[in-house]
Amino acid sequence: MKRFAGILVALGVVGLAAAFTLWILPAEEFIFTPGNAKPLAERVTVEGARPAEDGDVYYVDVFVRRTTRLEDLLPFLRPEGSTVVPEQALLPPGTSESERDRQTAAEMTRSELVASAVALRALGEDVVAKPKGALVIDVASDVPAAGEIDPGDVIVAVDGASVRTPDELRREIGRRKPGAEVELTVRRDDEIEKVTVKTVASPEDPNRAIVGIRVDQQADIEIPIDIDIDLGRVGGPSAGLPFALEIARTLGRDVTHGCNVAATGELALDGTVLSVGGLQQKTIAARNADVDVFVVPAGPNTEEARRHAGDLEIIPVERFQQALQMLTTSPMNC
Repeated sequence: MKRFAGILVALGVVGLAAAFTLWILPAEEFIFTPGNAKPLAERVTVEGARPAEDGDVYYVDVFVRRTTRLEDLLPFLRPEGSTVVPEQALLPPGTSESERDRQTAAEMTRSELVASAVALRALGEDVVAKPKGALVIDVASDVPAAGEIDPGDVIVAVDGASVRTPDELRREIGRRKPGAEVELTVRRDDEIEKVTVKTVASPEDPNRAIVGIRVDQQADIEIPIDIDIDLGRVGGPSAGLPFALEIARTLGRDVTHGCNVAATGELALDGTVLSVGGLQQKTIAARNADVDVFVVPAGPNTEEARRHAGDLEIIPVERFQQALQMLTTSPMNC
């Protein structure tokens, strides 16, 4: 009997060890889980600050990691509100996790600079931005440019014709017919390269040629006052909108009216609020933090946020100037 009990104990130990191994062993997919909503008051420092006493602006993050083997076998073990995405969605072929970390860190650095420029311009400050090309933000996965053009590339010419702005890029591409090849001159990692890609028809206008990329203005930006933003190891561009709102709050604009306002959204240099990922997780995080409103990009991001908001008020915006006006002129109930 003692021997049989010993065998059972041994099997139990082996089973626990196997389960533990499966729990810590990473799989090939990634999982997004709700992060935290945190106030920016101690993370954004602005020269000449004169903030209102009550109410905070919050940024919202998402935890991203690989799934475990056990989570793959038993999906109910995944955290509530999580979303599993294939590896290639975050790591295109030939891209390592360390390279992705460097890219998201660079995106955060640019997000801080653009948010500062957008906020100060909206507040009437003189911000100098010298155009240096069209910065690639995203590449559609189903176009010939995928794998040839990468986020972070700066397009400076089309078939030898110089382009300094996104509008100039669109105009040059639009002169071609869908299906025609174009040579793009790109600045990549401080080197100039030439890449030939085939255009495709625009979904809005079948007669107009596009490359299938999303771009923003690359520019040398000069900020007239000192602004320091530090989120530690958080990366990516999606905190641009809350950064700009916090800068406005710090410089005396009453964007909170004593409430706690969470926000997410990438900012383009012209103030456009661009869509971001992880809205399910971000909305749950904002809801759990008991903030009063959640400001998000208009469109699909708003629809996703409202599906998970519960009683949390969702405010859709298209531009930073719109968000600033809405929040400063429409007192909230909190």
